[in-house]
Amino acid sequence: MGAAGAGIDAVAGERRQLINVAYRLLGSLAEAEDAVQEAYARWYALPRTRRDEILSPGGWLTTVTGRICLDVLGSARARRERYVGAWLPDPLPDRAEWGLVSEGGDPADQMVLDESVAMALLVVLESMTPAERVAFVLHDVFRYPFAEIAAILGRTPAACKQLAASARRRVRDAPGPAAVAGDGRAEAVRRVKEAWERKDIAALIDLLDPAAVMTADGGGLVGTVLRPIEGGARIAPYMVAIADRAPGLELLERSVNGAPGLVARRGGTVMTVASFDVDGDGLITRIWAVRNPEKLRPWLRDG
Repeated sequence: MGAAGAGIDAVAGERRQLINVAYRLLGSLAEAEDAVQEAYARWYALPRTRRDEILSPGGWLTTVTGRICLDVLGSARARRERYVGAWLPDPLPDRAEWGLVSEGGDPADQMVLDESVAMALLVVLESMTPAERVAFVLHDVFRYPFAEIAAILGRTPAACKQLAASARRRVRDAPGPAAVAGDGRAEAVRRVKEAWERKDIAALIDLLDPAAVMTADGGGLVGTVLRPIEGGARIAPYMVAIADRAPGLELLERSVNGAPGLVARRGGTVMTVASFDVDGDGLITRIWAVRNPEKLRPWLRDG
């Protein structure tokens, strides 16, 4: 293969990294894919001589993707004010866990599942300003130098360093998950699943922290609570009521954003994807339930 062909392959090979960056910046697989596609469109719109002058196509694509994501974040706030109910980030499946073969075109197939996609962190990222989020994600997660981040944000490296520090404080001050081993988290979720299947309200209350919070995202497309439910004693009856209204509901233990979670399926169709925070005593402190079908598309095929 000639140098030109090798260059094309190298540029195409950046897609996985760009998808991972864009998802963490936006919390939406569809928006991440759109941002990356737009960055590639701008790359190929450059004259060939200009492309040949760029020493790091990957760096150029990351900069452009970052700027596109910054613009999207700026407009997302207005859109989410009009969103029906609570807005949650798209839940990520572990494709291998579902027995799926990557087709290369689905952004979910490109995702690296690590602590930086934990639902708790993504929710905190939503509270940041767009500039804080870009600075934090690119520097603290992907280790980009502040000089490169400055080119994206149009600020000095020192200002970008301050933005990352401010974002870091938000993460530090937010209620965070306890350092619970994977087996402990999985066991806590398994017990919730079993109690939910039995429709055992008392058992569910025992498994939930008294101050637990459940947030659901239906996007106005399916029925769900529009505001978070606070308190284990209120969450448990709601969970049982959901099961009562959906006979034949099947609960599956699945990885959600790299952590133990539950998938509720009915008639072979995924209806809800739930992720959890677990404290050091094995009690569930947070439940994030995504029901918006537009956010569940990566979950619609199972093996």
